[in-house]
Amino acid sequence: MIEKKHHTHWMLWPFVALWKLVTGIVTLTGRLVAAILGLVLMFVGVVVSLTIIGAIVGIPLVVFGFLLILRGLF
Repeated sequence: MIEKKHHTHWMLWPFVALWKLVTGIVTLTGRLVAAILGLVLMFVGVVVSLTIIGAIVGIPLVVFGFLLILRGLF
């Protein structure tokens, strides 16, 4: 059987890499733990985002937590 390699456009590579990281975390920790970890990261991201300088770190934490929750549920 011949496997076809799918090449990703260079502009979409960060999203593909993030999604592969999320799926790797889910397979290692399990769906429930990933959903709980995502909820904690979202909460920490919101708390850190209360300051303007902390928003640089907090917003990506919220997004990463949301992606973990999505992957854990579906």
